[in-house]
Amino acid sequence: MMVGMASEETRTLKSTTTDTGGPAASDSAVPSGGPSTRAWTTRLVVVAIVLAALNLRPAITSLGALLEEVRDGLGMSGSVAGLLTSVPPLCFAAFGVMAPRLARRFGPSAVVCAGMLAITAGLLIRPYVGGTAGFLAGSALALMGIAVSNVLMPVIVKRWFPDRVGSMTGLYSMALALGTAAAAAVTVPMTESLGGSWRSGLAVWAGLAAAAVVPWIALVRHREAPAEAPSRARETERARPELRITRSRTAWALAVFFGLQATAAYITMGWMAQIFRDAGVSAGTAGLLLAVTMAMGVPLAFVIPRVATRLPHQGPIVVVLGVCGLAGYAGLYLAPAGGAWAWALLLGVANCAFPLALTMVGMRARTGAGVAQLSAFAQSAGYLISIPGPLLVGVLYQHSGGWGLPIALMAGLMIPQMAVGVLAGRDRTVEDEAAR
Repeated sequence: MMVGMASEETRTLKSTTTDTGGPAASDSAVPSGGPSTRAWTTRLVVVAIVLAALNLRPAITSLGALLEEVRDGLGMSGSVAGLLTSVPPLCFAAFGVMAPRLARRFGPSAVVCAGMLAITAGLLIRPYVGGTAGFLAGSALALMGIAVSNVLMPVIVKRWFPDRVGSMTGLYSMALALGTAAAAAVTVPMTESLGGSWRSGLAVWAGLAAAAVVPWIALVRHREAPAEAPSRARETERARPELRITRSRTAWALAVFFGLQATAAYITMGWMAQIFRDAGVSAGTAGLLLAVTMAMGVPLAFVIPRVATRLPHQGPIVVVLGVCGLAGYAGLYLAPAGGAWAWALLLGVANCAFPLALTMVGMRARTGAGVAQLSAFAQSAGYLISIPGPLLVGVLYQHSGGWGLPIALMAGLMIPQMAVGVLAGRDRTVEDEAAR
């Protein structure tokens, strides 16, 4: 979940608890043992966080780089390929909601460890199980691991580094962006070096996921001291009645904004490399272009939240990002190969609506409980909204025989994204709108 230091610091000031907090979550920010043991464990947590973040997107962007080979190898139609690109948000919506309950029962570290194992297994088996159904099942297994890790990684950061949430989230965000961009950039040349088999090119990413399992196993085996009892502030927070979040127009605006930006992101990750390849760009260059788009999130995930928290209304940022997206789509339609690098940069800027959405979640609620409830509502509803987009792009591509209609759809969705983003950026809180 890519978000800059400022947004995390804002949410930390507003939030005193999480869904997985309290004694039932067995991981603690203070490990048992002497100073040397604590220092060793802290370094291990840093390594574990970075390796986990590196693995939260390669399952998606590596497939985008080789989508044409996968389609040909498995005999997929454009509609089925569109379904494949819709699987990530579906899995994030379906499995992400399970993470808090699993963490309360087994502890966040154990669940993230299981998530890394699921990513490893899914990436390893999906190219070799045979057939489209098996490929989808293997992808879903990997994405299930990504979904629970997505939700729990911020919990791990807050639990182990309560006084360095911003800097550690920045490190985590950078690792996530680097993993995303690296998979897009090197999958094609790595596939060629492995003999040209797309199966090997996809399966090799299981090695990175397997490396991430090791430190998490060590953390699970290292038993931390029990978490301290909740403070009086946390007890007061939990005693407050839940908001009727669906009564808040701001909450709905944020949910729709989150869903539309996620739609654009997953269409980009799933289809942009193919758009460039169909325009005559080589497979390797198309992968690099996708990597450039993803890599824009590294610096901007730090800059955008800092700017957003200084403004009373985030609407102007929403509009700037939307205009960049419209310009990028216009370029893809008019001259996809001629200005490919410019369109990749513009769409990379537009995709940074994700950290902006998370920043606004932290700013649109006054209390920790409100932030948690708004975040759960906006993300779960948003991922559900994003599911049809990549599938519809595949259907339009197959039936129209080109990219004109799909690109028109992408550009068309940017208009309501800008509109609801402006509404979500107004200086108000969900408590004022949805209180009992």
